Amino acid sequence: MAKIGIEPALTNVQQALQEKGYEVITVHNESDIKNVDCCVVSGLDSNFMGIQNISIEGSIIDANGMSAEEVCQEVENKLKLH
Repeated sequence: MAKIGIEPALTNVQQALQEKGYEVITVHNESDIKNVDCCVVSGLDSNFMGIQNISIEGSIIDANGMSAEEVCQEVENKLKLH
């Protein structure tokens, strides 16, 4: 199953993804996102983790304004494309 990185504030999304069988890791710094298939953030309008040039192989999903179920659907859609 895919490994999903997630911001610490998104606990409801983390629980929903874990219930669907995903391995979820809390992202605290740039090294945490190096081996994830997808990363869920709470808003792309702010500088994610204070880093301006993040390099990630997978997709980044902005969960702002989305329910936990909507985020799960978006994760599943992004992973199908890879």
